[in-house]
Amino acid sequence: MQDKKAMIGAVSGYLKRHPEEMLRVVKNVALLRLGLPLDALRYLAAQAKGKRAPKDVQIEAVPPGIRVGATVDLMGAMVRASAAIFIESVTLDAEQMRFEVRLQDVSLTVLGDGGDSPVAALLKSGALDLSKPGNLAAYMPKRPAFLVEAKDDRVAVDLMKHPKIRDNPQAQKIIALVTPLLSVSGIETDWEHLDVHLRAFPGGIGEAMHALRDVL
Repeated sequence: MQDKKAMIGAVSGYLKRHPEEMLRVVKNVALLRLGLPLDALRYLAAQAKGKRAPKDVQIEAVPPGIRVGATVDLMGAMVRASAAIFIESVTLDAEQMRFEVRLQDVSLTVLGDGGDSPVAALLKSGALDLSKPGNLAAYMPKRPAFLVEAKDDRVAVDLMKHPKIRDNPQAQKIIALVTPLLSVSGIETDWEHLDVHLRAFPGGIGEAMHALRDVL
C-alpha cells in the first residue's frame, strides 16, 4: 500500500510540474501511440530492490533509441555496464512476441580489482569484442530459450518462448484475444519520452473476427 501511495504521489507531482503531458496523452490517443516519460522509467528503475538488482541506473534518449547504464553483479564481478539500444522491428501475434534489437557503444568496466572473477579477468584483458555483443550472447552458457537470434551487434528475443508466458494458459488466451485487434508497429524515443506506436487490426478486420471466434 505504501508503494502504491508513493507511486501515485510521484505521478501527481510529475503532472503538476509538466501539465503539457495531459495534452500529449490526448494527442497520443488520436495517433494510436503510448508515450511514457523517461522520468517514469528512471523512477521505476530506482525502485528496484534486492542484492541482484541493478544499481545507479541511468537512462537517456539517443533518438530513436535509448541509452541505459547500470552497475551490476556480473558473475561475481561488479561491473559498470552501458549500451545504446535501438528497437529495429517488432512482431506481435498469437505465435510470437519478437523484438529485434541493435546494440551500440556497449561498455563493460570492472569496478575495483574484480576479485577472482573470470569475467573481470576477461574484461581487463580486452579479450571480449564488445563491438559485436550479439556474438558474445550467442555463446552464453545456459542461453535462455527466448533469445532466439544473436549475431554481431543485433539480438532477437521472442517473449512467447519465456516460460512465464509460454506455460501460462491465461497469458496465451489474452495474447490471442488482443493481438488480432491491436499490435505494435514500432518503439522509439524522442528526447523526453519512450513511444510505443500501435496498429489497429494488423491483419484486417476479417482476420481479427476469425481469430476472435477461434478464441471465444
